[in-house]
Amino acid sequence: MEKVRISKLMSERGLCSRREADSYIERGWVRVDGVVVSELGARAYPDQVITLERAAQARQTSRVTILINKPVGYVSGQAEKGYTPAVALIDSRSRFASDRSPQRFERAHLEGLAVAGRLDIDSQGLLVLTQDGRVAKQLIGEDSSIDKEYLVRVQGELSDNGLALLNHGLSLDGKALKPAQVRWQNHDQLRFVLREGKKRQIRRMCELVGLKVVGLKRVRIGRVALGDLPLGQWRYLRDDEAF
Repeated sequence: MEKVRISKLMSERGLCSRREADSYIERGWVRVDGVVVSELGARAYPDQVITLERAAQARQTSRVTILINKPVGYVSGQAEKGYTPAVALIDSRSRFASDRSPQRFERAHLEGLAVAGRLDIDSQGLLVLTQDGRVAKQLIGEDSSIDKEYLVRVQGELSDNGLALLNHGLSLDGKALKPAQVRWQNHDQLRFVLREGKKRQIRRMCELVGLKVVGLKRVRIGRVALGDLPLGQWRYLRDDEAF
């Protein structure tokens, strides 16, 4: 049995992200079989017990995850020339009045927020920003099994076998797409459920079967739905919610 970097083991076990693991190790907040480890790059056997000190646990519980109903015209991540990032929507005035989380808004909640599953500038709907590396890994990690649901308004004529191909059979960038769930919601709107998120995936899928996307809205990520969150407003992910 070969030793593995402790940060990698911690990430695989869902304790935290690799970056957070390195930070905790530097601070002496990680124990392997009860012994404190403080050397970056240190390794352990896969069957060894890894635990976090209370300071690390407290830091994790203080980190927030924020849900935004992103409007069209905002970019998900870093600001781009002429466009505003979605994080700019987060302040005390734009918080959803019906947010049931007891969390009090603090400016510190804006620090280190990472987008966990982007929406392109022409799309709207549920966008997740989090300070918690565990949440980010769960939603966008290579082994993520969290599905995402979209309502997609389209124009054009669907090819004869187009609906079947949308469900399974298309390729993008030379790689076959994972099976999806796609069905008609009404005469001009499709409902997509995907377990992957390539760049502009739904728009490109539709183009391959003769359709043009004229509206795209993400309405659910895993077990968390957009619900009645108003456009341009946000709320906290509650302790009783999980993706």
